[in-house]
Amino acid sequence: MNSGSTLYLASRSPRRRELLKQIGIRFDPLLLRLASARGGPDVDEGQHSGETPADYVERTAREKAAFGLKALSMRSMVYRPVLAADTIVIVDGAILAKPANADEAAAFMRRLAGRSHEVRTAIALAIQGPPLSAVSVSTVTFRAMDQAEIKRYCATPEPYDKAGGYGIQDPDPFVTRTSGSQSNIVGLPMELVTDLLAEAQIIPRPR
Repeated sequence: MNSGSTLYLASRSPRRRELLKQIGIRFDPLLLRLASARGGPDVDEGQHSGETPADYVERTAREKAAFGLKALSMRSMVYRPVLAADTIVIVDGAILAKPANADEAAAFMRRLAGRSHEVRTAIALAIQGPPLSAVSVSTVTFRAMDQAEIKRYCATPEPYDKAGGYGIQDPDPFVTRTSGSQSNIVGLPMELVTDLLAEAQIIPRPR
């Protein structure tokens, strides 16, 4: 473990880790348990009945950060603040999560093709008490795609670890236009991260 780290990042995403490294934030990864044969996940990532996508993404980010802080004592780890995030793609008022297989990935691409959708990321920072949180919203527009393109794309590894089944950083993500934070679309809105860390006096406030 890095004794010079500023915080823990409760995320498995290599893209989020890379974004934090780019701005010089020193951190250690904190892996929360996913569902397994031994038991359920540490955090309930299912959408609750009547829960809007906006409420869902903020709840899951806050619960990840709060549980991450609790996990430090459970695992006898050095105390540091815990940063967590959750990113969702929203189209027609519905959440497109990470596709489970090629059929679901193709269904996502057909739904996104030739139109705009929302990418919403909630970040949460747990220090003590209720986590601090913030939300970033961006809009992404896809060009039209034919079935052959969709099939080729879904035969690659790209769709299967990303909300909505694509990444803005992919070699051909089919994106024609974006508005809002670009790093939010990748999975961690760095403008909000620096603001939140500065508010918590973890890093100096940017000039």
